[in-house]
Amino acid sequence: MTTIKTILIDDERKALAILKNKIERLCPNIEVIAETQSPKDAIELINSLQPQLIFLDISMPEINGFDLLKKFDKPNFEIIFATAFDTYAIEAIKHCAIGYLVKPIDNNDLVAAVNNAAKNIEEKTALQKNQLLIENLGVQTFQMKKMVIPSTEGLEFVKIANIIHCEGIDGYTKIHFTTHKPILSSQSIGHFNKLLKNQDFYLVHKSHLINLEHIEKYLNEGYVLLSANHKVPVSRNRRQEFLNNLKG
Repeated sequence: MTTIKTILIDDERKALAILKNKIERLCPNIEVIAETQSPKDAIELINSLQPQLIFLDISMPEINGFDLLKKFDKPNFEIIFATAFDTYAIEAIKHCAIGYLVKPIDNNDLVAAVNNAAKNIEEKTALQKNQLLIENLGVQTFQMKKMVIPSTEGLEFVKIANIIHCEGIDGYTKIHFTTHKPILSSQSIGHFNKLLKNQDFYLVHKSHLINLEHIEKYLNEGYVLLSANHKVPVSRNRRQEFLNNLKG
């Protein structure tokens, strides 16, 4: 079994001990090569030891997890963030397809995150995703942020403002854009609804998630007209709520 060289970073001694214990019991492919409670020491350890994976607490004094990541010009290591439930932090991480765990850490979630990290390490996607997260953290407007879309060809990095709507097709999702041809994603429409529904997007039909910024007209027969002449049905049982949402 090929092991993954890993560094654990958390300012709380107890949290660090619990995480290490869980990893030793549940993740035989993880080799913990260093651990630290100091973000400043973590920077030196990462530079000197060149880990493939780091577990990184977000909320730390002096330097939080996001700021620590910004200290690297080319952060090409896989990350699994650890956080108490923080909606803003989790949304930022999810849009970049980066791993995260909510404290207290669940055993099954830990194993799943490690398995996913191992796959990502093989595919060498860490640098692009980490750079995207850093870029998004500096953008205030949600529509101007970018997100990672797993497609049938790999990972696509797209600006959210360019998404017109997402169309569910047999467990896949066809994503329509203003700027280029559609992308077929291997993720379901439910995945994108969870990711975008509270951020200017609305599920008007079980198979259609639309970007509210691209609405041009609501048609009385139960359709909404979007940019680029996209005509999308609105489910009968969602019409009133949708119209109320538009009226604000």
